[in-house]
Amino acid sequence: MTSTFPNISISTERLVLRPLDEDDVPALTEMMNDEQVAAWTDVPQPFTQAGARTWITEYAPTQRTGGHGLDLAVAEFLTQRLVGIVQLGKTNWHIRSTELSYIIAPWARGEGYASEATLATAQWLFGDQKFERIELRTAAGNTASQQVAQKIGCISEGVLRNACIAHVRADDGTWSDVRTDFIVWGLLPEDLEGAGEQPADSGGFTSYSDWN
Repeated sequence: MTSTFPNISISTERLVLRPLDEDDVPALTEMMNDEQVAAWTDVPQPFTQAGARTWITEYAPTQRTGGHGLDLAVAEFLTQRLVGIVQLGKTNWHIRSTELSYIIAPWARGEGYASEATLATAQWLFGDQKFERIELRTAAGNTASQQVAQKIGCISEGVLRNACIAHVRADDGTWSDVRTDFIVWGLLPEDLEGAGEQPADSGGFTSYSDWN
């Protein structure tokens, strides 16, 4: 059985999840410079267009072909505007398990895009790719991301104490690290039963701890 993800697109009622493209550089750069992204992820700040281009042309293809994970742009079906990204990482092909992360653009939050995109990804992983487990990790204070995990059927499995580094912005604009806990969420194929309707959510950010 294959040990790499295919170069695919996934469609939902409102979204298209597809490979990142160089045309996404401006929108990706803007998204990653959002203050909430800086607070809850380890995406480098400030995030430059050069960094976005490196991610799209080098990091994402290497992750996929190396079997480590998959990076997908999340775009509106009608406008093709980039609303977020979904990333699979730390993939274990022997036990068919992977860790799922996501970010939603500031202007697109509250529309249910995070849960719609992550649910579609989970259905594809469990159906087409025959995966048996998806893991999400959310910072203890990131309630929006925790709500998304619950909406798609994830089960809270425990707390990794002091395992997460969040970021706080000082009055002078500089960022400092703050240690906090990770909440670990697990999703199995049987957990998706009944996870069809997608209410609006506020976005949320999972870890993105090793994006580069």
